[in-house]
Amino acid sequence: MAKKDTAMALMRRGLPEKTAQKIANYFTISSLKKASLEEICSKGISEKEAIAALNVLGIKAKKEKKKSEREKIIKEFAKIKGIGPSKAEALYKAGFRSLTELQLQPMEAIARAKGVGKKYAQIIKDYLTPSKEDVIEEFEKIKGIGKKKAQLLWDKGYRSLLDLKVASEKDLARIVGSNASAIKESVGHLEVRDVLAKVEKIPPPKIEEPKENALLRKKIEEILAERKEYLPRAIVDELIKNLVDQKIEKKKLEKIIDKAIQEYNKNLMDPQEACGIVAAQSIGEPGTQMTMRTFHYAGVAEINVTLGLPRLIEIVDARKEPSTPMMTVYLEGAYKVNKEMAKKMANKIEITRLINIAEIETDLENMRILVKPHLKAMERKDIEMEDVVKSIKTLRKVKVNEVKDGIEVKPSEETYKELQRITEEIKKVKIKGIEGIKRAIIRKEKDEYVIYTEGSNFEEILAMEGIDKTRTTTNDIQAIYNVLGIEAARNAIIDEAYGTLQEQGLNVDIRHIMLVADTMTSDGTVRPIGRQGISGEKSSVIARAAFEITVNHLLRAGRRGEIDELRGVAENVIVGQPIKLGTGSIELSIDVGKIRK
Repeated sequence: MAKKDTAMALMRRGLPEKTAQKIANYFTISSLKKASLEEICSKGISEKEAIAALNVLGIKAKKEKKKSEREKIIKEFAKIKGIGPSKAEALYKAGFRSLTELQLQPMEAIARAKGVGKKYAQIIKDYLTPSKEDVIEEFEKIKGIGKKKAQLLWDKGYRSLLDLKVASEKDLARIVGSNASAIKESVGHLEVRDVLAKVEKIPPPKIEEPKENALLRKKIEEILAERKEYLPRAIVDELIKNLVDQKIEKKKLEKIIDKAIQEYNKNLMDPQEACGIVAAQSIGEPGTQMTMRTFHYAGVAEINVTLGLPRLIEIVDARKEPSTPMMTVYLEGAYKVNKEMAKKMANKIEITRLINIAEIETDLENMRILVKPHLKAMERKDIEMEDVVKSIKTLRKVKVNEVKDGIEVKPSEETYKELQRITEEIKKVKIKGIEGIKRAIIRKEKDEYVIYTEGSNFEEILAMEGIDKTRTTTNDIQAIYNVLGIEAARNAIIDEAYGTLQEQGLNVDIRHIMLVADTMTSDGTVRPIGRQGISGEKSSVIARAAFEITVNHLLRAGRRGEIDELRGVAENVIVGQPIKLGTGSIELSIDVGKIRK
């Protein structure tokens, strides 16, 4: 009854019936007067409806000042040509608050901001720095840099004196040669961490545990401190889990900890150990069991996902695009708990073309195309007739009219060729959604709704409101690298490879996979691992040619004028000369008896 009274009271004040009923489901008149705009919107009510409800009560709706300030800064960053909303937000999260701050930062500092990366740091610096002529002129004034070297520094991405200060002498030496030390002496040196933008410090997670667990943890930490030894947090947690219910004396606990330390140290990698070979064996041997497994399966909510060996090959090959790209999109606020709002978000994400919601007929006699929208499909996808007409009008050289049967589309030039062109193009007209997202499916997991997509567009999805940017992910590693940077790409390689092996029931230690991921990303880019190891790692032409595609390798090396130093085993064996390895010392056994005879 209270809901009905509230709705009636709001309607009497001039609020539309539908909005009034929606508001009455969550608020009384008195609680509505006290509620903030954000509080009302969190119930799944649109901002427009919330403002209207507050206005009829004579309350002026105000947005949080902090939010508008944040949006203003992000908007300012987004003005930089080539920087999208997601990169602008990443800059804000890294602590940058103005274009001036960005201008004062060296390129390396901007590149290290989470989610930016070197490529976009370069775009930002190019946009904010003075003209090429001014920078080269400034560099020429520095002792040891002439016009030619100033040009080289510009080509390598140096845009200010600050960039030179942050660069190491070794990096400069690669460009300017022996003059590097004189240049560093002239401009001085500055550590990147000294000039990085202030990042909000997140306190370490507080360990909340029962009193008995906390006491045992303290005892273990004291024993470790006495022995000046270390055990990882995961091992300490496991010890507590197994020992907390047993009343153990201190001496017995010390013996257990000593044994744990001994086992832990025994399993640490020795210096000079051939960790690459061990990792290759550990991943390769179980990997052979994956070959006969099914390549695809109807995965989460019937979305086709590549699994098994083909997926593992995709990961280590650093493919530009996976064969079945998909995303797991987590929602925030009301979107994650309200099914209707989650559906609206899925409709916003999933690409809808005209052919999905309408019947398209070609009328050759009247030189027109008739579009007959399916009203139920439009309602399901939350599309209005205006949206359809607006989208069709984006086509070149067309006349669009609403008629009784639907929408009439005529070519400006009434020729069969034009009619044929428009017939083909009109099918692909995008009504709403994000390019690359073929399907979006909602699934309830625990207490929230999650969207799984067939297809991926990581950057655009992260830029949308209502998306939890901290958890949303994609199986497209290159997209993660481009949007979030190399560290995120490394973590994605580990997660994807480990998950692929685990799904097949193969237990491989994650450290082997971490080693592969570290090697693939060691130079700041995602490099593939092929049959010859890391792409482009072998310097010997003959060794590369001996392995595979011999003619191609030799021709390419000939064109480039490459020289083989013959330093490895394979190339020396091929040319028939002694291998340059070993000490040269040998053991001789002599039969003295035979010599005497």
